Amino acid sequence: LETMDAYERSKVAEALRSEVRKAGELVVKQGEAGDMFYIVEEGTAVALRDFEDGEPPKEVKDYAAGDFFGELALLKDEPRAASVQAKSDLALLTLDRKAFKRLLGPLQAIMERTSQQYVNK
Repeated sequence: LETMDAYERSKVAEALRSEVRKAGELVVKQGEAGDMFYIVEEGTAVALRDFEDGEPPKEVKDYAAGDFFGELALLKDEPRAASVQAKSDLALLTLDRKAFKRLLGPLQAIMERTSQQYVNK
């Protein structure tokens, strides 16, 4: 969001909604349709990815305040690439699909580069 001007940031702020999750709770589940983008406001979470049936999920990324997730499913219109679980109580800011496309569309190339860390692990 640092690349956005003040007006663009204010439009994003108007569209953001708050969500709270308890430690251990799933925020998103791998394979489900994605309709929401998340920004971690407080707390920590972990992305877990199933690679093989019967094997435990592998931790592929940690999240802390200021990190975001959920963009991959929205950018590529594909199912969630990983599950995200709250490691601690978690305060999130969310954007639905429509607001995400409208407001963050110009940042799509940057987010696609960032999202490669999930796929390449």
